Amino acid sequence: MTLSNTFNLEPGLFGLKHSNRDFTLQDAWGKNCFNSSFPASLCSYLHSQNLDNIYIKLNSNLQVEHSTISTAMFYGIDPSSDNIFYSFETQFTPYQPYVIGSLPGVDLVTQARDIGSCLQAIEIKLTALPDNTTCNLAEHFYGCEIVIRPDTIVYLACSIVNTLRLNSSTMEILMDERFTEISDWSDPIYVIPHIPQMLDSIDSLSFSMLEYQQPFLMQPIWKTEGKSPKLIDNCLDVFVWSNLAFTRLFIDLTKREIRKFGYVRAISRHTRTLIWLFKMLYDFSLSGSFNHGKIIDNLSYNTKNDKAFAVSGIFTHAYMKSESLRQPRIQKKEIQRIILGGGQNLLSPERRFDAIIYNSPDLFN
Repeated sequence: MTLSNTFNLEPGLFGLKHSNRDFTLQDAWGKNCFNSSFPASLCSYLHSQNLDNIYIKLNSNLQVEHSTISTAMFYGIDPSSDNIFYSFETQFTPYQPYVIGSLPGVDLVTQARDIGSCLQAIEIKLTALPDNTTCNLAEHFYGCEIVIRPDTIVYLACSIVNTLRLNSSTMEILMDERFTEISDWSDPIYVIPHIPQMLDSIDSLSFSMLEYQQPFLMQPIWKTEGKSPKLIDNCLDVFVWSNLAFTRLFIDLTKREIRKFGYVRAISRHTRTLIWLFKMLYDFSLSGSFNHGKIIDNLSYNTKNDKAFAVSGIFTHAYMKSESLRQPRIQKKEIQRIILGGGQNLLSPERRFDAIIYNSPDLFN
């Protein structure tokens, strides 16, 4: 991919030559499309600049550490290849055998055009830096809020199952007889006493799978001047979470509560997410599949299922702290190399990042 793409006369996004979205049409620039298609393009643009993504992964101490991952490794194919196809909001069909019922869609599936194979399932979270919990702090404490939907947990479970199925001895970690004592998984009274064992089981699984962890969630960041809507000069970068590192966002919060009070007092969203994940893995260990719809609907614990959980920038800062968080590597003047052919004029400014680009014509001078 060369920067000659920036002179494309039709609206488009850098690198997204073949996809299930037609970027010459305004519908492809709506609020539910832009937040996944722009990040996919940004990742491709990083590759064109010989830059890797920041990779957040789990180490042998079950703590996150940073390395790098190329977009080619992340996508499972060279993003400059004419063979890559970007399929947005579709199913990653290799995971279908693991679930009962219909597999939900995922934000992005990369595919090989020549054989039609699915390569990578990618969840995408385009996040603002700073969020409203860190915008009044010193710049080196800025952080991003992350809001996670239930379908993301389904794909998290599938990504772990995809490794577990190859190692039956590892799967035995889940088969603790104490879990058979849970007569009603929908009743907190029966579930709460077993949460420490669930944590131990997932930690043991994670430790056994460290060398097989895989990229799972793309988190591009866009940085503004404090809480103003004005982009700073160095405003864009991409973080990629491995599936195992991502689990720490809700597991560590549950552990924090246990350390503070000695037990889980009530099932919060992050603890419910732990239970969802464990139940999906547990059911797979017993029968070779899991009913994600039934698990999410029945194990609601009187909390709405509109989202799985959310974590603030104060919390995520510790996991993402880096030079790229402090000073993202892509400058705002480069946005005109990513959004092509006047595509910014098709944006519907209903979300903050869309609105900033729409109302910043100077970016495209």
